[in-house]
Amino acid sequence: MTDLPARRLLLVHAHPDDESINNGATMAKYVAEGALVTLVTCTLGEEGEIIPPGLAHLAADREDTLGPHRIRELAAAMRELGVTDHRFLGGPGRYRDSGMMGLEQNGRPGAFWSADLDEAAGHLVDVIREVRPQVLVTYDPGGGYGHPDHIQAHRVATRAAELAGTADFRPNSSGPHTISKIYWNRVPRTVAEQGFERLRAAGAAFPGVAALDDLPGVVADSEITAAVDGTPYAERKAAAMRAHATQIAVDGPFFALSNNLGQPIFATEFYELVHGRSGAPAGERESDLFAGVDA
Repeated sequence: MTDLPARRLLLVHAHPDDESINNGATMAKYVAEGALVTLVTCTLGEEGEIIPPGLAHLAADREDTLGPHRIRELAAAMRELGVTDHRFLGGPGRYRDSGMMGLEQNGRPGAFWSADLDEAAGHLVDVIREVRPQVLVTYDPGGGYGHPDHIQAHRVATRAAELAGTADFRPNSSGPHTISKIYWNRVPRTVAEQGFERLRAAGAAFPGVAALDDLPGVVADSEITAAVDGTPYAERKAAAMRAHATQIAVDGPFFALSNNLGQPIFATEFYELVHGRSGAPAGERESDLFAGVDA
């Protein structure tokens, strides 16, 4: 890739839809501002539970064609956000959705959870050295909520960031590149609580309301180091989430997964800086993930 934009953001996610839920507003904002936004999705999400009854035949225990369908959903979501550089780790279908922790799918041949770490990271190293991002966004070591593919995505992203800057790793590929800043997806506890209060007051059209512990990445407010205001892009985020119709039902500023329990959609998205130097004054949160980064 030549003539790279001055600012380059890489996001690593486990399944199609994770990116829109966690980072849809952030992605749309940076695209609109001229940054290169690159999304790498590690699996096709073949084991996902399907919401629309008319698409139930796609499920893994029936036709097992959900993966190709979700490729199309992801493409539609990226059109809503304006993201043109979205890829699957190692190519579409290279790694399969591992299912929830403890299921037999975890050990299935080709499951992402069972992938060799350096082999999988090597695919991501190639992307890193091509697009040369200054900023990487992924999950915390627990994957936000313990899903094996989210945990593995964290491991692969972290390992790839290390290897990409190592000159003797794949020396015949593009030159080494060091990522300046790495963030984990987070939600401050008070913001999550306020979101659920809004949901209950609005009476969204879902049979129930999720518990606070159902939200991935909820932490004490003090752990949040960056807050990206994506309010102007809230509708784009909601539209991207609607594009993942097998997995997400959207009702205004709220959504539900296959459990049909309502959750708030956050237009401001939150992060914890875990590598690199904050560009904000001491004691303040960053409002820009690129703060303090040289082009």
